[in-house]
Parts: sequence; structure tokens; C-alpha cells
Amino acid sequence: MTSEPTAPDLSSLELLTAVAETGSVGRAAQRAGITQPAASLRLRALERRLGLVLLHRSPTGSTLTPAGSAVVDWARPILDAAAAFNRGVEALRMQRHDELRVAASLTVADHLVPGWLLALHHALPDLAVALQVGNSERVAELVRTEEVDVGFIEGPTAPAGLRSQAISGDELVVVVASGHRWARRRRPVTAAELAATPLVVREAGSGTREYLERALAAQGLRLTAALELGSTAAIKAAVLAGGDPTVLSRLALAAELADGRLVEVPVPDLHLARRFRAVWRTGRAPAGAAATLLGFATRRRH
Repeated sequence: MTSEPTAPDLSSLELLTAVAETGSVGRAAQRAGITQPAASLRLRALERRLGLVLLHRSPTGSTLTPAGSAVVDWARPILDAAAAFNRGVEALRMQRHDELRVAASLTVADHLVPGWLLALHHALPDLAVALQVGNSERVAELVRTEEVDVGFIEGPTAPAGLRSQAISGDELVVVVASGHRWARRRRPVTAAELAATPLVVREAGSGTREYLERALAAQGLRLTAALELGSTAAIKAAVLAGGDPTVLSRLALAAELADGRLVEVPVPDLHLARRFRAVWRTGRAPAGAAATLLGFATRRRH
């Protein structure tokens, strides 16, 4: 009867993951801040502990065996959880009078951030929070220039120079006023029809606009803008006054859709589901209160 392998230490799993990412024990050792002989010894000890051959070793480098690839796949969520644990502990050690600087794009700030900040206040009641609101492009710039500690945006990808994590789900919706001809239309609008129709849209730099433009571009189409406005409230007012259709977040349209003032128009051949993102500077993972806020944002998904 064979004995079961004992759980490996996190540093050994980190080292094996680094070999997978760099393709070399030497480069993995450099990343870990140890010598190559020390790294080799640690990896061999890991193999003995697990009872598995994890690496193919050759003069030109090291590659993972199938067993090594499986172990790396299992190790990654463990390492992520350990990193989250360490950030949480650091947050608890922080001085409660510290200030957290946050920026958020309009839809996130209006509909999601208040709940996250309320949870954060219950966890850290003495923490001061400063919130700035702008479009996604402005939020990214505030993060890059270190004017805020963490940002929340609506764009489909992380802006250049920033790291990101998907948080809450969302969906863009095509809507018209109840008196608009599309409100009585029985067949769906196509993506091509939507692109050819003048729309009331957010300004350039808005995450909502960027996502719509990308969704149309994926089908070789371009947005036709009739009117560009800098706030969701202004766009809804323009559409309710009998203006052209618009495309906005379902979160921002909940009240108007519920009472019938605005009518949703299906566009089945256009993918408009999206995720919001938390963003921070590359090389500076969220720590302290920022990590705590990110934890609330991640857990409270829609």
C-alpha cells in the first residue's frame, strides 16, 4: 500500500508555475530570487513529494510533462487564493484612518459602487473614501497617473499599461421611446439596420460607446451618431423627448423599462453582453483597503 503524497509548499508550486511560463528553470529561479541549483533541488523535492515526474529536462531547457501541466493548472487557483488571503490580511493590518481613492465610470458609479462602498464602510468604518466619476477613458488616466488607487470601467479590455479583473456582468440594450416606430415593430431589428440608424450615444472615451462600436465592427459595421451626450441622464431625456434610439446599460434603464416609458428593441444578431472591470497600475496589485473593495466587487456579481 502506497502512502498518499503530502501537500507541497506554495513556493514550490510558484516555482513550477514560473518554469511553465518562462520555459526555463534558470529564468524561473531568477524570478523567484534564488540560484538555479537551489531551484533544481526544490523542483526535484516537489517531484519526490508528489511521486510524479513534472519536467522534461534537457540542455536546451525544461518543459512540463503532462503530469506537470496538470499540476500547474491545479496550482494556479491555489496561488491566486493565497495571494487574495495575503491581501486581505494586509487590509486588516492597515490603519483605519487611511484614505482610499477610487474612480468609476458613470454606469458603475451610479449602480454598483454605492453598494460596494457601503460594504466597505461596514468592514472599515474609519476609512475615508474619495470617489471620482468620469468616462472609462478618464478613469484609466486617473489610475495611470496615480491620482486614484483603483478604478472601475466599462470598456471591453484593460487599457494600455493597466492590469484588470472582470467583476460584474452587464448588458447593453437598444431602446426607443414608447411612441417610436420601432416600439411597435414585430420583427427584430438587425445589426445592419441599427448601424445605419442615427443614434443618441455617449461621447468618445465612454466604455459604453467603445463596446457598442466594437460589437458593430465585429460584423464590419460602423456606428451612426445623431447626437453625442456626456451623461446617461441626458441621453435618456433626449430619447424620451421623441429622439432617435439609443444603446445603454440595462442597469441604467431599469426604471424606464419597468414603467414603459422606454421600450427594448431586440437585436438578436448583435452581441451586447459585457463585463465591467476593475483596473490598477501594472506592477502594483491592489492592497489594503483597495484589495478589500475589490473583494466586495468581485463577490457581488450580477
